[in-house]
Amino acid sequence: MDLNLKDKQCLIIGASRGLGFATAKTLSEEGAWVAINSRSADNIQAAARRLEDGGAEKVLALPGDVHDPEVPAKLVAEVVNDWGGLDILITNSGGPPAGSFEVFTDEDWMAAFQLLFMSHVRLIRAALPYLRKSEAPSVLTITSNSVKQPIASLVLSNSIRAATVGLTKTLAIELGSEGIRFNSILPGWTETERVDELMQHRAKTNQTSVEEERAKIAQQIPLGRIGRPEEFARAAAFLVSPAASYIHGVMLTVDGSAYKGTM
Repeated sequence: MDLNLKDKQCLIIGASRGLGFATAKTLSEEGAWVAINSRSADNIQAAARRLEDGGAEKVLALPGDVHDPEVPAKLVAEVVNDWGGLDILITNSGGPPAGSFEVFTDEDWMAAFQLLFMSHVRLIRAALPYLRKSEAPSVLTITSNSVKQPIASLVLSNSIRAATVGLTKTLAIELGSEGIRFNSILPGWTETERVDELMQHRAKTNQTSVEEERAKIAQQIPLGRIGRPEEFARAAAFLVSPAASYIHGVMLTVDGSAYKGTM
C-alpha cells in the first residue's frame, strides 16, 4: 500500500530515541520530510545523522524542551520557515518519574502537567494555522495504554495522560469539519530506553532483577512479549498518512492486547 507520504512535512516531538525516533525513521522511509525534536542538541543531531545515513531525503534537527512554554511555537516556526508548511504533527514527550501517590509534591504534579498535557496543547495551537493550509493535515498524540488501564507506580502518567486523550477526541469533534484529523496511539510496553528505566525502578523497588521484571510484564501480554518500536511506528505512519483519511478521533492501543477491556 502506498501511504502517500512522499514529501509530506512532518514534525515529530521527542524523536531522538524510542517511539519518536522509530516513527521518524518509518516516515522518512515512506518519503516524508521529518523535523525531529529532543531536549538535547547532541542527541537530536546524532539522531538526524542516523536518519540521513539511512537514506532520509530531508531531516531537520530541532533541539528544545517542550516543557518550556516558549519552545512549542518556536519549533513549529522553525519547520515552517525552513520548509514553507506543515502537514503532520506528532506530539510526544518523555515520561514523568515513577513512584506512588504520596511521594509527589505539588511541584511534581505541575511539572508533569506541563510536560504531559500542556506541551500537546501548545504544539497543536501553534501548528493549527499551518495545518489549515495543508491538503492532508493530521495530528497524532502519543499517550499510553495506562489511560485505560493504570500502571502501578505511574500515578503521574496514569492521571495526566488521560487529559491528552480527552483533548484529542475533543479536537477531532471540533475541527473535523476543517479536514484536520486527530488521533492518538496508546502504546503498551515497548522496547525503549524509557521502559528500561522503568524496569530498573521496579527491580530496585521489588528487590528483583530487570530480567525478572521484564518476564513478569511479558506474561501479562497475550502475545507473550514486549513490543518493538518499529511495530508502533508502522501504526503511527499509517494513522497520520492520507491512506487513513477516514480514521479520525481514534484512540488506538498498540500493546499486544495487554489492555483487557473491550472499549
